[in-house]
Amino acid sequence: MGAVLNLVEHNLHEVQVDDTRMLFHIPTSSLFAIDSLTGSMIDSLRDQHLTAEALVARLRNLFSEDEIVETLHELLALELVADGRPQSDDAGVRRVDKFPLTTLVLNVNTGCNLSCTYCYKEDLEKPSDGKKMDFETARDSIEMLLKESPSEKRYNIVFFGGEPLSNLGLIKAVVEYCEKRFADLGKIVDFVMTTNATMLSNDTIDWLDQHRFGLSISIDGPKAIHDRNRITVGGKGTYETVKKKAERLLSRYTARPVGARVTLTHGTTEVERIWDHLFNELGFAEVGFAPVTSGDISTFNLSNDELVEVFAGLKRLGQRYLEAALEDRNIGFSNLHQLITDLHEGQKKSLPCGAGLKMLAVDHKGELNLCHRFTGSTLPTFGNVRDGVKHEALGDFLSQRLDRSNTGCETCRIRNLCSGGCYHESYARYGDPAHPTYHYCDLMRDWVDFGIEVYSRIMAVNPAFIDHHISPRRAH
Repeated sequence: MGAVLNLVEHNLHEVQVDDTRMLFHIPTSSLFAIDSLTGSMIDSLRDQHLTAEALVARLRNLFSEDEIVETLHELLALELVADGRPQSDDAGVRRVDKFPLTTLVLNVNTGCNLSCTYCYKEDLEKPSDGKKMDFETARDSIEMLLKESPSEKRYNIVFFGGEPLSNLGLIKAVVEYCEKRFADLGKIVDFVMTTNATMLSNDTIDWLDQHRFGLSISIDGPKAIHDRNRITVGGKGTYETVKKKAERLLSRYTARPVGARVTLTHGTTEVERIWDHLFNELGFAEVGFAPVTSGDISTFNLSNDELVEVFAGLKRLGQRYLEAALEDRNIGFSNLHQLITDLHEGQKKSLPCGAGLKMLAVDHKGELNLCHRFTGSTLPTFGNVRDGVKHEALGDFLSQRLDRSNTGCETCRIRNLCSGGCYHESYARYGDPAHPTYHYCDLMRDWVDFGIEVYSRIMAVNPAFIDHHISPRRAH
């Protein structure tokens, strides 16, 4: 008698797309259409435990024995079926000991000319009290990056704040230094910045354009929505100023597409209305939404009901994205665009993001933080730009999230796309950055199922959309 076969349910997930059964292979984040033989084998093994011989006997009236055996070998190799032999460790590496840094976030000023009510930045201060990074710290940051990762071909320098343009002099000096330094080494450097747009002048826009900055503008939608929270230090709404500056930017800036970053807080769930205003009326290339569920000021957190409505809105906008994609149009919905990209590329993420692994954030003192959200927080830093990265401490921290044992992530079907969720979200909600973000797991699983359906429909009807709109996005 042969070994009994078992379906490895935590490695597979099915999504029905019209008459097609789609199989999401969880260990590799790959997607397959289930043919009739594979579907029959899965159904048979769900129905009862069978040996290989019994499975062949059960299906030989419908399929040839060779086809059955070949398909069974494929399912065993994919670890969708088990025959008693040890399974591979889905989590893979259990210890992080290499840190291929390619991105540095320079927190160039803790001061900001706005006083957005929901801001998560724990080191944020009014402009007169802002602590600006000096050139020596920035230069030491660049040299630390090159020392830590000398073999990379491409690097990213991100300017962040407060409002980064309030330290434009430093940014210009850093860009000048980097362009020469990296060129001398035969390497490429890209510059990225998120700004509230209020300090953009024509000269600044043209300079940013000349140096091909990747730009994101913080704007929350139409005036009534934006002015609820994005206010000046004196308490006045900023929509009219941001709109004017954003329109000027979008009319003059040609280097790269400009995106809008939207923060959704308590009382703000109008996803489609916000997207329509920012994409169709103002002309941003992409619009991305960041729902707040674990902010330091709990009154700004979306309630459970609001979070459900936000995800419903994201899916409604996703339907519009799908309709456009089938006509080979991209409507700039970056949340879904990123999910489609991950599915197409078969992303398998052991960790939720590059924080601590490929990216570190430098505060004005030169301390190395896990990411820009943690500057000014109580989370210990991981070295400084003069002495370098504390590799052991950083490895210890990241390895906590790699270990999925005894967590809901261990068998979750989106474990290799979500990987437990944002460190800062966990830190703010649970006081522990290694704690999985359990509070919206079901919504995220449903969102990924939706993404699988959208991606499947695109691939069935207009696969050229991937070549025209997904792949080029990686080049920016």
